[in-house]
Amino acid sequence: MRIIAALALTLILTGCGFEPVYGPGGTGTKLQNRVLVDTPIDREGFLLVRQLEERLGRAGDPAYRLGIELAVREEARAIDPDGDIRRFHVIGDATYTLSDTATGAVLQSDTVDNFVGYSATGTTVATLAAKRDAVERLMTILADEIVLQLQASDL
Repeated sequence: MRIIAALALTLILTGCGFEPVYGPGGTGTKLQNRVLVDTPIDREGFLLVRQLEERLGRAGDPAYRLGIELAVREEARAIDPDGDIRRFHVIGDATYTLSDTATGAVLQSDTVDNFVGYSATGTTVATLAAKRDAVERLMTILADEIVLQLQASDL
């Protein structure tokens, strides 16, 4: 039964024009080690670029340039009866532009956003560590969303 279901799924996917991202000629192989990400200017940007380079590789001979405008902010989410903030959300917006390095033509541009939370109920050191971890998780999420959109595009 599983074999029949797998064969049926294969036929359906091939009929709809499905193409694996990392298959021959797929977007993943077009981007791998060919995207130069702009130099970061702060810790959050560094974390985002690091995650992007882990997924796309480092460009030796870049065919594409990825520019990113990153905005990160924090919002108080839980306040106890004494007025102390016990939980925060770190919210990030990344507007990216993928352009051709030879022509400068913009191939894709979009914005991704997401948030993560952290608790501020422990000591000052624990709260700072939780905040740093939250920012790192947020940059991982934003990098995943950017790469997913790039790979889903028709370059």
